[in-house]
Amino acid sequence: MSTTHAPGAGGALRVYSKRELKSLRWSLAEVIEVVEGAYKAYAAGRSANPAKLTTKPDDGHSVAYAMLGRDGERDTVAIKTSYKFGLDDKAGENYCTTLLMYDDISGRPIALMDCSLVGSLRTPAASALIARHCAPSNAHTALVVGTGVQGRMALPFLVQAMPQLQRLIVHGHHPAGIDAVISEMAAHHPGRRIEVSRDLRRSAMAAQIVIGAAGPNSPARVEAAWLQPGALAILVGYGLHPDALHEADLRVATSAEQMRVTGADLARDGGVLPWVHAELPQILAGTQVGRRSDRERVFAYNSGMVITDIALGRLFAERAAAQGLGCEVALW
Repeated sequence: MSTTHAPGAGGALRVYSKRELKSLRWSLAEVIEVVEGAYKAYAAGRSANPAKLTTKPDDGHSVAYAMLGRDGERDTVAIKTSYKFGLDDKAGENYCTTLLMYDDISGRPIALMDCSLVGSLRTPAASALIARHCAPSNAHTALVVGTGVQGRMALPFLVQAMPQLQRLIVHGHHPAGIDAVISEMAAHHPGRRIEVSRDLRRSAMAAQIVIGAAGPNSPARVEAAWLQPGALAILVGYGLHPDALHEADLRVATSAEQMRVTGADLARDGGVLPWVHAELPQILAGTQVGRRSDRERVFAYNSGMVITDIALGRLFAERAAAQGLGCEVALW
């Protein structure tokens, strides 16, 4: 695949900061298209997405992940790292994430970049793709639980993928987060109104699409009994009770293998996770179905796959290079 970005010469590595990447322009439609293309390339066997590695100390004050992958559509190899510190609330949470990419045609490094922008976009784009293919045909109301990074972008992407949605609801506990959700919607879809939920149970019972995007300390949990027949429940972080998974009629995951690694908290006694019926890449490729009827309740686990980070990371690296951003470091 031809690109407009020339990888660093020799041992030079281009480095892009969070501030620089924040200045890039992109559209919701563009991000969804790139993420969908990455999933389809994986389903076609052109990409590789090995299992995520994780390490965590016994006291649980931090957690680290590493994901290696290859995007065959862009001939790009990369490793993403994520490190969260302060999960015990004793020192305040700190989050660092990076993406290091190599061109698999020239063999040269492409870039080392902060991966927070990529992560904040690829996950809600995946949720939007899940909703487009797994929501009931009569879906008109969507609820997002959580107002953090993922909660703030969930509704704009959802409306981009499903403009027929009429009622949009957010449930959160932080006024600043709720304001941010409303601001993001106004920036991307002027004129679309968001309701603020005061009763989680009532809001969940009214929605055909429920996205759990809350943080680990949030007390909000949508119970399976609150989901109406035909509802789609998508779990990104927290905000859904584990019974929503176990009692679903059909279960979907971006990756069943990754769900076994990062979804252990959803397991019932004995550490058992139920069978996953379909995976998003195969649903997008048309070889599996994300719904069999408008009456069955569907649970989807969106853990994100590094192939989508690579696809968006390559796009942003090329765009940043074209604008003359970043600095070059001679590492080798």
